[in-house]
Amino acid sequence: MHAVWMKEYGPPEVLVPGEAPDPVAGEGQVVVEVAFANITFVETQIRSGSLRIPGISNDLPIVPGNGVGGTVRSVGPGVDPGLVGKRVVTGTGGSGGYAEQVAAPAAGVVEVPEGLPLDTAVALLADGRTATALFRSAAPRPGERVLVEAAAGGVGSLLVQLVTLAGATAVATAGAPHKLDQARALGAQFAFDYTKPEWTTRVREEVGGLDVVFDGVGGDIGRAAFELLAPGGRMFSFGMAGGSFPEIDEAEEASRGVTVSRGVSVTPDQARALTASALAEASAGNLRPVIGQRFALDEAARAHAAIEGRATLGKTLLVP
Repeated sequence: MHAVWMKEYGPPEVLVPGEAPDPVAGEGQVVVEVAFANITFVETQIRSGSLRIPGISNDLPIVPGNGVGGTVRSVGPGVDPGLVGKRVVTGTGGSGGYAEQVAAPAAGVVEVPEGLPLDTAVALLADGRTATALFRSAAPRPGERVLVEAAAGGVGSLLVQLVTLAGATAVATAGAPHKLDQARALGAQFAFDYTKPEWTTRVREEVGGLDVVFDGVGGDIGRAAFELLAPGGRMFSFGMAGGSFPEIDEAEEASRGVTVSRGVSVTPDQARALTASALAEASAGNLRPVIGQRFALDEAARAHAAIEGRATLGKTLLVP
């Protein structure tokens, strides 16, 4: 089968198309014929070598990619044969997703609701569960002011919709005019360009103090957003596009009367349930992922370059 290999760390060009053996379903596994493969920003960090994940980053060469959607073609021992022919989304366990077929644990498979397009389901696989987990943790109430960083990205665009559905005020930040337009179209009542030095001043003037911050950028942007929290506010840092989580110590939290949570931690069962919930919301018409661009499987390097260059909108998919 056709696949994309990463044999060393480095720039996007280290992603090279090639051939790989067809997978065979082992005990507790399914083989999925891939229709769409998900790309996350974390995968660009793994490829560059800036983020090392045990079990993935130290075992080169690998076929990268974790999230896929497609049709189950075969099952291994101990797996319900009724899954064959079902449309599903699933994680691969950390690698192997940039390929025409994958073997994946059957326990992680989520069936796609009838009528929901596969590309929509794949776009919600990772980002949908992350956005849903963050939203449930924050539980914004009607009227609360909620800042969403990187609001035109995969997770951010979903958070804007969830915040709006909850009756809270969605305050979007992004780094380009067309991305701010996208956030407004999804329901954001305010939108600010965080590449402008005066953006925090404008938030204070037009919105006031914030009740919730969803920090998907980190670094200096996340730190600046922290300063906008009103007493009793809560901040959820889940992304490090800025290079790190913002530097905030517990003493600052206590003196300001705010709380900061870092990262999103869920069990495999919770992750599966969160994905199923996001798919159900999309099937009901309450959640719509923004798929901004698609690349052929052989163009994985171009896809990574576009994501790193902040040239993407919403979700990026590979199409074998």
